[in-house]
Amino acid sequence: MADKQKYALVTGATQGIGYELAKLLAQDKYNLVIVARHQEELDARATEFKQQYGVEVITLAKDLSTRQGPFEVYEAVKMQGIPVDVLVNNAGQGQYGEFVETDITREREIVDLNIGAYLVLTKCFLKEMVARNEGKILMVSSIGGELPGPLQAVYHATKAFVSSFTEAIQNETKDTNITITKLLPGVTDTDFFNKADMTEAKIVKEGSKADPAEVAKDGYAALMTGKLEIISGLKNKAMVAASKVIPDSLVAENMHQQAKPSEK
Repeated sequence: MADKQKYALVTGATQGIGYELAKLLAQDKYNLVIVARHQEELDARATEFKQQYGVEVITLAKDLSTRQGPFEVYEAVKMQGIPVDVLVNNAGQGQYGEFVETDITREREIVDLNIGAYLVLTKCFLKEMVARNEGKILMVSSIGGELPGPLQAVYHATKAFVSSFTEAIQNETKDTNITITKLLPGVTDTDFFNKADMTEAKIVKEGSKADPAEVAKDGYAALMTGKLEIISGLKNKAMVAASKVIPDSLVAENMHQQAKPSEK
């Protein structure tokens, strides 16, 4: 059993936190199944991981914001007979702006990506883990899931789903050898804000951003030790703690002020 090959599946693995998590897994000699939308980026990362860490890397170019995308990922893995020891649900996007003005089609895609993909991949791979009575899952959520998010109403709501969902299935699997860990980053220096058209927001333009490598280290350490939750960063821990005692309306107003376009 000591020679058993280990496999980890990481979504959103070509950039940001997902890329850094994939690197940490490769360093620990996990063979990788990396999922993202663009084959060229996947191929570049696969070459990097193979050359630097000597692991096997399988690439799956899939759009997880479509209803069929997550099922296609599962079927592709199943066809290759790969047991996924670690599942990292990481891919996620947002959209910036007043809810009455934002694009509902885009928001439905975000719901399907941030919620639907997590739901489907967790369902499929957790069933296999339960049958084997072993496995680890990392849910990359956000402190946004703990806070109302004016100007990012849908993104924050999707992360609230992830947090609640994770806590429920943690309880359901508590008597197994499976661990499910929730990672809650704050504002992190990734391409998320470009994709969300949020680069002018005060919290992004004027605030400090966490290093995705440090966020990944926090999440990876928690995952490997079976910790239920990790909030990455002292400032983020304080913000979440304060939100538990301050009225929601005041938390929402504070978040709204931070999310407004910078005056600089």
